[in-house]
Amino acid sequence: MRAAGAGRRHPKDSFAQRPPPTPTADTWQFTSRDSDLSLCSSRPASSIGTNRSAAVPITDRGYQLSAIRTINAYLASHSSQISIKPTLPSAKDVTETLKFVLNRLEFPPNKLEEDFYVVIKQLNCPIKLNKSALRAPGNPHTWPNLLGVIHWLVQIAMYNDHLNDSPRVNSSFEDTLFRYAMESYLHFISGNDDSVEMLDSEVVEKLQQEKKSIEERVEALKESVKNLEGKKEDLRTKPSPREQLEEQRSVLEEDVKKFHAIIEQLNGHIVTVEKVLEEKEKELEAKVKEKRRICEENEELKKRIEMQGINARDAERMKRELQAVERDIGDSEVARNAWEEKSWDLNATIGHKLKDLEALSIECNQGIKRLKLGNNFQYKLNAEGSTPAEVLGMDYKSTLKPVLTSFGDDIKNNSMAKLEEMIALQQQSVENATKIEAKRNRIAALQSRIDENYKLKLQEAIVQEEEATQMYARELYALIDSVSKYKEYMTSKILEMKRALSETVGSVSDLYKGSLTAQISSL
Repeated sequence: MRAAGAGRRHPKDSFAQRPPPTPTADTWQFTSRDSDLSLCSSRPASSIGTNRSAAVPITDRGYQLSAIRTINAYLASHSSQISIKPTLPSAKDVTETLKFVLNRLEFPPNKLEEDFYVVIKQLNCPIKLNKSALRAPGNPHTWPNLLGVIHWLVQIAMYNDHLNDSPRVNSSFEDTLFRYAMESYLHFISGNDDSVEMLDSEVVEKLQQEKKSIEERVEALKESVKNLEGKKEDLRTKPSPREQLEEQRSVLEEDVKKFHAIIEQLNGHIVTVEKVLEEKEKELEAKVKEKRRICEENEELKKRIEMQGINARDAERMKRELQAVERDIGDSEVARNAWEEKSWDLNATIGHKLKDLEALSIECNQGIKRLKLGNNFQYKLNAEGSTPAEVLGMDYKSTLKPVLTSFGDDIKNNSMAKLEEMIALQQQSVENATKIEAKRNRIAALQSRIDENYKLKLQEAIVQEEEATQMYARELYALIDSVSKYKEYMTSKILEMKRALSETVGSVSDLYKGSLTAQISSL
């Protein structure tokens, strides 16, 4: 440790400067706002009288339309009922717009004609504007400049809104740097180099930790973006609910069509079988009548034979007639057997058809269950029925068809609802994509800003270290020079003292020799 007051380093001129005066209420607190405005406008500050409006194409029609759109969009975003027309607007719309924008900038005007010019002068407006512009704002000569000023103020208000909405990260970072600079300077002027080095290492470590935390947040945001992109890709590749419902609808419609075709085919078979059955019943009835007639004729013939006398001729004739009757009986039995075989075949065919109808009715009942039409709609075959409705157990046209029609209408309504839902999902997907893109841009901006801040602070730290090293080197050189000069001085002093001592020794020896000689001579 150095002694108190010895070897104390003098502060730099940059630290010895007098701080600026504290702004008072008369300055309208423009100190912090000027920095924001310089960032927003990217122009150096100057007074209102300079002609810098040449950089802004205020007379260009495209610029004017773009400025009007920006102003109207800003007013609409804050639920304002004011809007500026593309043509020359009215004086009321212009004054109301100016009052609204000045209020958003926290400069509520008492008298617009006076406060407006004070505000734009304090804000260093780059566009020249006459003081008579507000008297006739719709004038074609003054409107372009006034529109440029309003557009410029709206841009400042939008930037201030963005600063208010964004998280205040830079303020804490600036406070940390300010405390670091203050503590480093206090240690520096007190000559405590170890504390300066410890403070530098702590600040660098904090910056590294902050950078690491920011990188972790960026990685988390990237992972979130990746997950959202995966969800977006899944929504894009997978079939939509509408497509699934349409596919189910097409399957159900195909089932209904098959069901209708089966019912029509069954109805046709039933009609054909009923016709064949009626024909067979008529033929059977005719055979029964013919048999009854033959039996009656036989009885009548027996009676006639019993009543008549029998001779050889009659016996021969009766024998022939009996043989003819036997032949007719044989033919009738053959025909009856043939009809019985046909009847058996017909019954077998009817049995097969009933089995087919049972299988088809089971499929139809299963289709009805899949459609969830209710338990009241079921086909129950009845082999004893005489009509299609009695055979099937249900009338299709009066019972099932209205339900299927209403079900089809419900499917159409559900399809429309799902279509609207799909449109809403598509809009949400577009909004999510927009948000993802905005977050991606924000992450890139934060990353670039972090890199720039880190590089700037690192460069500043390097420059400060180099300056401190040079200062220490200069002090070391000065100390070495002073030591060397003191050494030379001490060497010259020692030589001078040696010369004086030798001279004194010589003079003492001479005096001693003289006194000794005098004593010897006196003796």
